[in-house]
Amino acid sequence: MEIFKGAKIVGVSLFLDNPRILIISDLHLGQEESMRDAGFLFPQNQFKELFQNIKQIIKQTSPKTIVINGDLKHEFRKISREEWKQISELLLFLKSKAEVILIKGNHDKILEPLAKSTKVQLIEHFIYKDIYVCHGDKIPKDTDFKKAKCVIIGHEHPAIALKDGVRVEKYKCFLKGTYERKTLIVLPAFNPLTEGTDILKEKLLSPFLDSKKIRNFEVYIYEDKVYYFGKARNLE
Repeated sequence: MEIFKGAKIVGVSLFLDNPRILIISDLHLGQEESMRDAGFLFPQNQFKELFQNIKQIIKQTSPKTIVINGDLKHEFRKISREEWKQISELLLFLKSKAEVILIKGNHDKILEPLAKSTKVQLIEHFIYKDIYVCHGDKIPKDTDFKKAKCVIIGHEHPAIALKDGVRVEKYKCFLKGTYERKTLIVLPAFNPLTEGTDILKEKLLSPFLDSKKIRNFEVYIYEDKVYYFGKARNLE
């Protein structure tokens, strides 16, 4: 489904048709290990599922450039053994398919050694024409941002909780709205473990978003396919 001209939702990623740029946000590799260390028990198949999802999206889109929009890793203070193994494996695979660019997120404090070992470019933001891609944990001040007409962020992990009788299900979603006269697109977290923030009921994380203005954002829910739900206020 097209979210704006030349950009379509593919799985939980965003694809720019020309010049074939795939944007993926918030993979949080190593989260599975971190949760196990904290005492949570669940099957150890999350990385395999995530990897298969990426392979399928690449097969569908054949990108020339793949942009990882922040929070490639999960741990703040270190690079765990599992993070090093998973990230290296993923980046080497992605490099075999396209040019790979890493945007630094707030979880990526110690990402430089991994970027260097895999020879992948690590930057603060990515710009294509008037489209500006950044993680979304802070408001940029650079000239590229000021000139941009469209901003694409992650960080928030947006989701919507839908109620059917007594049953409540939370779904990852894409958001489309505005920030200071710029079109603002918010991507969901790619990691299947990261359920996300209910944008209408929970505290918002990104400084790009406001709890009152969020009601006017358009919502695109992804489940088995993309569903357009109109304005967020219609879901209250």
